[in-house]
Order: sequence, then C-alpha cells, then structure tokens
Amino acid sequence: MGKESKKNEIDVSKIDLEKEREKTTETPGVLPYAHTVGSAVVKATDKGKIKGRAMATMQEQTQKQMSQIYEQIQLLARQAEDIKKRVAISERIYLAEIPFEPLVGNVYYFYQKDEETDVLSLIGPKEWGRSFKFQGYLATVKLMSDHTWEILDKGEDF
Repeated sequence: MGKESKKNEIDVSKIDLEKEREKTTETPGVLPYAHTVGSAVVKATDKGKIKGRAMATMQEQTQKQMSQIYEQIQLLARQAEDIKKRVAISERIYLAEIPFEPLVGNVYYFYQKDEETDVLSLIGPKEWGRSFKFQGYLATVKLMSDHTWEILDKGEDF
C-alpha cells in the first residue's frame, strides 16, 4: 500500500493558486458555457432552426383553426339556407286556403287544389281513399313554434 498510495496523493505545494483562480469566476451562472466538468452541457443553438420549427408549428395550428372556422361558416350557411326554404314554404302555406286554425307542433297535409290554389288539410293523402279531390299532394308539414312550417315529407308534385 506504500507505493500506490503515494502515487494518488496530491502534492499541495505544487499547486499554483494564482493560476487556478484565473480559471474560476465569482459569478459562474452568467457564463455562456459550462464552468465545471459536472455542469450541464451548454450548446449554441441554431436560431434559424428554432424559428423554422416555430413557424411550421404556428402555420399548422392556424391552418387547423382556419379549417374549423370554415366548417362553422359552411354550417351557418346551410342553416341560413334551411331557414330561407322554411320561410318560402311558410309563405306559400299562409297564402293557401286554411279552413281551420293550425296549432303549433301539429302535423298537417299540404295539397295543390288547382293551378292557382293550394290548401292545408288535416287529412293525410292515404286517408282520402277514392274521394281524393285535389290535383296533387305537395307535402306533410309541421307548424313550428316560430310559426314557420317544417317539411316532414315531400310529395312528387312539390
């Protein structure tokens, strides 16, 4: 143990303290590099690469959001078109002969009486039998709470 332990011993008298102080700093946290062997590795970053990734991610996310907004716009356009159709059929029904007071939520049957006249009826097309007295069956409709009419079934003549 004599020779080996002498090899591993440090001769303190040979250490130049002034030279070692030059290799250290009072504020190691502000150094742009690792100041000891055990420090975390600090690598220079490629700023162009970082910006490129950020731009690609930003483009992907905004494109996704724009697609969602576009889908919402399409849905709103379809809903607006449905409302326009309901208004058009409602206007036609209100111009027709209505020999009773329609109630909200009830189902009625819309017929073409002659070339110029439509009629709303309580009797369905299959309930008439041979006594069907109209030119054609137009639609089965339901009175909605906003007093527009929803088409539940369309006839061939509509």
